[in-house]
Amino acid sequence: MKQYEWKIRTAEIDELPEILEIYRTARAFMAANGNGTQWGTEHPKEEVLRDDIQKRQLYVVTKKDEICGVFAMISGEDPTYKRIDGGSWRSDEPYQTIHRIASSGKEKGVFEAAFEFGKNRITHLRIDTHENNKVMQHLMEKYGFQPRGIIYLPDGSPRIAYDYIAK
Repeated sequence: MKQYEWKIRTAEIDELPEILEIYRTARAFMAANGNGTQWGTEHPKEEVLRDDIQKRQLYVVTKKDEICGVFAMISGEDPTYKRIDGGSWRSDEPYQTIHRIASSGKEKGVFEAAFEFGKNRITHLRIDTHENNKVMQHLMEKYGFQPRGIIYLPDGSPRIAYDYIAK
């Protein structure tokens, strides 16, 4: 990873207002770049983030003690990844999933920092995104994730699923 002076640590409940603001910024960026439907105006919900914090699976990306990004890194089987249409996963080995990644927009490299953090923890990562999220698709492919097929969220919404397996 490039020397960004990034630090990644678990999020704290008192940081929730700042984290919510980062998600507001990310939703506005997504909408301005042709992807207004993936997260709409409310995703992720505050109660989901509170649960992530309680489970110690929500992380903040900081630079010089300023929170620049946030993401969930979830261990264990993701129920939405059991069914994959138009493809298959490359491995059935244990994996971690990156969800809810967002940047404050103040610094570049939040995705790279989250990716490096994940691949240093486990050799198999999964992630998914909306078909209109071209920025995220570009970043995932830039860092070696491969598209694997279509998964479906609990509400039936399709997402392009990717995986990364360290060589």
